[in-house]
Parts: sequence; structure tokens; C-alpha cells
Amino acid sequence: MSDPLALFAGSAPRVAFRVPPARAYSERKPLKASRLDQAAARVIGRVRVGLAGWAARRYARIARAALAQADDIAELSEEALQFRIQAITGGLRARKTFRDADIAEAFALIREMSGRVKGQRHYGVQMMGAAAILDGRVAQMATGEGKTLTATLAAGAAALAGLPVHVVTVNDYLAERDAEEMRPLYAALGLTVGVIKEKQEQPERAQAYGCHITYCTNKDLAFDYLRDRIALGQRASDVRLKLESLHASASRLAQLRLRGLHFAIVDEADSVLIDEARTPLIISAAAGSQFSTEVLARAMEIAAELKSPEDYGIETAEHRIVLTDPGRERIAELARSEAPGQDPAWRGRVTREGLVRQALSALHLFHRDEHYILRDGKVVIVDANTGRVMPDRSWSDGLHQMVEHKEGCELSGARTTLARMTYQRFFRRYPRLAGMTGTTRGVAAEFWTVYRLPVVRIPTHRPVQRRHLPDEVLPDEAAKWRRVTERIAELHAGGCPVLVGTRSVAASARASAYLTEAGLPHTVLSAAQDGQEAAIVALAGQRGRITVATNMAGRGTDIKLGPGIAELGGLHVIMVERQDARRIDDQLAGRSGRQGEPGCFQAILSLDDPLMDSGLVGRGTARRIMALLGRAFGARLLRHAQLRTERLHGRMRADLLHSDQMQDRILAFAGHAE
Repeated sequence: MSDPLALFAGSAPRVAFRVPPARAYSERKPLKASRLDQAAARVIGRVRVGLAGWAARRYARIARAALAQADDIAELSEEALQFRIQAITGGLRARKTFRDADIAEAFALIREMSGRVKGQRHYGVQMMGAAAILDGRVAQMATGEGKTLTATLAAGAAALAGLPVHVVTVNDYLAERDAEEMRPLYAALGLTVGVIKEKQEQPERAQAYGCHITYCTNKDLAFDYLRDRIALGQRASDVRLKLESLHASASRLAQLRLRGLHFAIVDEADSVLIDEARTPLIISAAAGSQFSTEVLARAMEIAAELKSPEDYGIETAEHRIVLTDPGRERIAELARSEAPGQDPAWRGRVTREGLVRQALSALHLFHRDEHYILRDGKVVIVDANTGRVMPDRSWSDGLHQMVEHKEGCELSGARTTLARMTYQRFFRRYPRLAGMTGTTRGVAAEFWTVYRLPVVRIPTHRPVQRRHLPDEVLPDEAAKWRRVTERIAELHAGGCPVLVGTRSVAASARASAYLTEAGLPHTVLSAAQDGQEAAIVALAGQRGRITVATNMAGRGTDIKLGPGIAELGGLHVIMVERQDARRIDDQLAGRSGRQGEPGCFQAILSLDDPLMDSGLVGRGTARRIMALLGRAFGARLLRHAQLRTERLHGRMRADLLHSDQMQDRILAFAGHAE
């Protein structure tokens, strides 16, 4: 087998990685965001993409230097190994920089300690990825290449240098799992590990953030930062905070959760920094009932009387309702029909139209088992990017109460906004930011333009053996499910494990119904069963196993093949709906064929796919054309719809960032946006 590091033989520039100076509450000043700055960033980004090969050569050289020390370090006694670790720690903290030689030695020592403590020694490509992370880049590593173990090299080296590290994951389960798995290694290096868990109070969170390395989710981290900004107030300069720290009992620093922002390693960086960046982060407080139950009920009644497209239009791709002029007149007419002494909410045009627009959204844009589920009589939001529930989140501007009213649930109280920020603005405040992900298809330029994060591709440890079968596109949903069931039955009869990837809880339920009718035993993994994820995923690669999963199975989970499965072709992944971005499709495909194992991926789709709502032609027209031109036309049509959605979401992220920056400038006259 060829050495993947040999692909990057040759010289590369030697540049020291600098450790930022300590501050009372560390964070980077906001990046300039004028249109000229953005244009310049795009140009520089293209140049850096062309130079990515030079950076990869440097990281390969560091990895080779670390591996060259492996035999000598393996012969060290425990005492001698600890002495070497203490020596490199002192050198890193004294120099305030990461020289290539220091990085190679630190990686070699951490690798040996990992082998002794965990029985796992890092591969050369994992060292390449870790070097890229220390350099402030997004390391694009194929799924299954061991990004969790890769992060220990970068996080361990940075922590030894005295840099507090936040390892950011996409959900609580992964944060806690990774922290516990890697805790023995970090402890052997003399480093402490904290993990942010749900329902922790401020003292516990502050203690966890006070560790050398902290594992947390992006949501917990960003909201804790916003709460700190509220506690610090507007005049929290570094000098003022350092003076206050001399009187700890009175210091605002004692009330904070974080020590500031130093170094963040974002796992699944495309999901956190790109996909989730369309939604602003908002901290709110109870504000009592903004509208009475009667007002909400009347808004729903008015919405039910309106007709589309005469009174309103549904822009599915942008997930919004647009009222027409006749629709506005109709709303005013229906509102005037109320008895004398009506609620003041119906008198103002903006308020009444906003109420009805939210009611229309609740009726037509937000669907049970897709955008939310019902749990214990409450509406619980499902995260579209991870497929997991968010029990402590609610929609704003009365929308949550509208959905509750639609479902017949007890109405929750209205909320008022205390602080607001976007992920783009938050993560750009880290002096050192890096990430890992399985794919950056289509978003490498955005990583640089928004976050100043260049991308470097890391080779796989073993050649990929996954087979991609041609897409099958059926005319309608019923035909698709018949074909999916037939294909699963074929694979199941041969003993092959099958993973069926869906977009939503509702789609998982439909798949389960068809499989049950066909007499095929299966397990469903979705937002409704997120607590059982580990047990379900652990068995998904066993002989004859059929697992139906939302896209949560495509992020951070590891499916191991059972005995004899490799000889049967490995895990077979079947995608039944396209995701909003091809990157997410690639993540699902990456559940099979990991670390050189065999595997298979196939998409079985239909023209009833939700993405067709944003297509150029209607479903009826598409079916007629596909009947003439064949199924290849249907596959191209779905891919084109996916491209349109990717571009739309890119514009939405850019618009949100621009709006956030404009709001910050406006509120600077009276206070901060956060």
C-alpha cells in the first residue's frame, strides 16, 4: 500500500504558528465587512486555494518528522516520556509560537501517549489534519478517517502551549462521548477536560470552561458567550476587566461562564459554520402573553379563509409567506367584521397582517414530524441540520404559539429578545479558529470570505472502495417506495446491512410503514428516538440489519461492520430524498466504505422530492418530459433543483450577515446588538 504522505513530497515554506497574547476576556475585534473588503477577500481566497498544495506539503513534512521520532520515543520509560512532555510544554509556552519542529515533537509525544493509554496511535494523515487545524484551516478529511482522534493532536498541542481550547461538536451526545473517550489521554498529558452538558448552572459551566480543553456544542457555546456579553455590559474593555480582576469579589469576571474566546476547533465545520448560519441566535426572556388566545384563534380562522394564490403566495424555497394586495384588503375586511370593542391587535395594519402571515406560516410551512414533533403535549422543534430535537428552543414573533394553537397544545408564554447574534459574527471573534469536515463541496470560498478559513484536503489513510450506483428516479412517491422496498428486500435476503437515509421524521415513518407491510424487520433512528442513538448505530452494520435514519446518522456517528459483512460488499446506504446541499448527501454516502472498507451508495428518488418545489418546472411537466427522455433527465432535474437551493441558502446567509452587521452599526448609538 502506498504512503499517502508521499503525495506531498517536496519543500514548503516554514512559518511559525503564533499564540495570541492573553487578555482578560479574549476575543478578536470584528472583521471589516465593507463591500470592498468582501471583494478583496474573494480574490485572496482564490489565490489561497491555488496555494493549498504548498500548505499540504508542509503538513506532510511535519507528519513525516513526527513519525521519524516514533521508534525512539516508543523506547522511553513512563518517567522519561513525562519528562519530554514537560520539556516541550515549557518550550511552547516560553516561545509563544508553534515551530514546525516543536509541532512534530509534540505530535510524536501525544501519539505515543495515546498508544499507551488508549491503544490507538495516530496515522500520518491524521497528523497532517492536526497540523492544518493548528494553522487555522479547515481540514477536509473523508468520513471515517478518525477526526475525533485527529483533534486530540491539535487540541493537546495547543493546550500544552497554554492556549484554552474549545472543541465544538454538533450535539450534546457527541460532546459528552468525545470528552469521556479522550479524557484518559489528556489526563496523561497533564491536561484537564471539561464538557458542557444540558441544564448545567453557571458555576458548573464556568468550571468546565476553565479546563484546558472543553467539549461543547455550538449552540451552548454561542449562547453562553451571549449571556457573558449581557453580564459584561457595554464598557467591558480589556484594561477595565483586568483592573476589576484585582478585586475578584466585585469583578464581573466572577459572574461569567467563559474565559473568553481563544482557540476553537469546530467538528463538522460545514454543518456548524455554513448550514446553521442561516438562523440567528437569540436570547429571550418571558414577556407574558403578547396576544390572547382569542386573537391567535381569530388569526388562524382568517388564515383558513384566505386562498392561494389570490390572497397569498407560498415561497417554499425561502420558507416564507407573501401577501398580495387583494389578500391585504381581504384581511382588513375580515378584521373589521369583529364585534365592537375588538382587540387593538386588529386595528393596526402591520400587526394584523403580521398575525395572519404567521398563522399562514404555521398552517402551510411548518409541519409535524418534519419541522417539529409533539412530545408530552408540547411542540418541540427539530433541528433541520442535525435531525435532533431542541426542547429548549422556540420560534419567535408569535409563530411558536400559532403552531401550538394549530396542534391543540397549551400555549406557552411570549418571549422578548435580550440579545441577538449570528454564528458568522460569533465565530469570527475567535483569535484562532479551525475546523474539520468530511466535505467542503461548493462552500470553500464561503469559508474564506466569511471566516477567513482556508481549506486543505487531507488524503485518506487507505484507498476508498465505496461503490456509487447510478441514481434511480421514479415518477412519483408511491413508485419510489415500492422500488426502495424491493431493493431492501433483495439486500436483506443476502444478509447485507442497509441504512436508509431520509430528510425528516415523517419520511422515516413512511419508510417504516412500507417495510412493515413488506414484513422486513427494521429499526428507526430519528428525532423521536434520539436518546437511543448509540445503541441503534452500534448495530447498523450487523448482518441483515435494516436501519432507517434521518440525517442525524450522517454526522459524527460510526457504523462498524459485523463479521463477514465486508465479504458481502459492506454497508449499503440508500438515499430516498435529496438534501438541501450535495455536501449532506456526501455525508450520508460516507456512512459506508470507511477506512478502506467496501461499501455501496445508491439514490432512489422521485419527482415528488421536496426539492422539486424550487425547481424550474412543475412535477407534472417533469413527469411528461422524463417519460420521453428517460430517468437520466429526472436525475439532472433534481440536481439542478438542489443547486438552486444551495445558491438560495448562500444568499440567505450573506443577507443575514449583512443585516446583522447593519443592525450592530445602528444599535451602536444606543447599545450593542448583543
